[in-house]
Amino acid sequence: MTRGRHKKMLMLFAICLVTVFAEPESSPDELYSRFPKNRDEDKCYDDNGRPQRCIPPFENAAFNVLMEATNTCGQDRPTEFCKQTGVQKKSCEICRYGDHEALFLTDHDNNDNATSWQSETMYEGIEYPNQVNLTLHLGKTFDITYVRVLFESPRPESWGIYKRRNEKSSWEPYQFYSATCRDTYDLPDLKETVGGDDTRVLCTSDYSDISPLTKGTVAFSTLEGRPSAYNFEANPALQEWVQATDLRITLDRLNTFGDEVFGDDHVLKSYYYAIADVAVGARCACNGHAGECVNSTSVDGKTRRVCRCEHNTAGPDCNECLPFYNDAPWGRATTKDAHECKRMY
Repeated sequence: MTRGRHKKMLMLFAICLVTVFAEPESSPDELYSRFPKNRDEDKCYDDNGRPQRCIPPFENAAFNVLMEATNTCGQDRPTEFCKQTGVQKKSCEICRYGDHEALFLTDHDNNDNATSWQSETMYEGIEYPNQVNLTLHLGKTFDITYVRVLFESPRPESWGIYKRRNEKSSWEPYQFYSATCRDTYDLPDLKETVGGDDTRVLCTSDYSDISPLTKGTVAFSTLEGRPSAYNFEANPALQEWVQATDLRITLDRLNTFGDEVFGDDHVLKSYYYAIADVAVGARCACNGHAGECVNSTSVDGKTRRVCRCEHNTAGPDCNECLPFYNDAPWGRATTKDAHECKRMY
């Protein structure tokens, strides 16, 4: 690939990312509706009845899904915290039970209803190596496009994102952010991989400064900085890389001005983690064989999201052919071939 063509492709990819992260010009109802309307991608058959690749709508998979937090201020007793204001005199408040619950991580947050989750402070022992974990169970495999975190406190000095491919698999690192990548995570400070190393876990020092003191955003794009993303359909490793059933944010080290060494109570109480919103841009993983995800109640009484499979496929992710439809091996649908399962005669 020539340098000029590579540069143009990078610019096009950047434009796509801007489109993903930009705030849509929609009404609040449209913005927070789980499913957008008037789509063509959900059609699994064309106007002539021929099978074609179809995908469920893009959504915020985290919206109104309760995250589990290993630490929350006010949970056991009222605790005092002081806000970082950039001046010596600090404004202190009391956090009581219910003031900053984990449910506020994924609720409908706006200027008229500003909510946030918050941990206890450094005064209560929230400091490295004691980490705080925030876990999100999506209930089904999703193709993750991005994870966006809006911090109410200063962004952490070191933190990470982990994923799990299914409920029985182990947690795998997804992305790290740290001013001390090598010391904290034993990783070099890198923003991108090289070809052939597409699923390498990265750590970057970007977004690890204590400024801004509030409303700092970090958006992790699962495919940004991975050259083979331009040929995603032909890359099984990357297709698996973007998939997750569960996500976890680990908050490892607070950002400070260094004044905590003096042991002043109000200073220690001014250092804590607080997050206003967590969003996960994703689609239900249906391998190109379903245009929607629906709720299904299993024999154990639990309600789960499942793909409404087409193309004679079956399984929670349309990951197999229906019985007696194995004339050709199952395959993931692409823009060139729907890989419809065909009846055996």
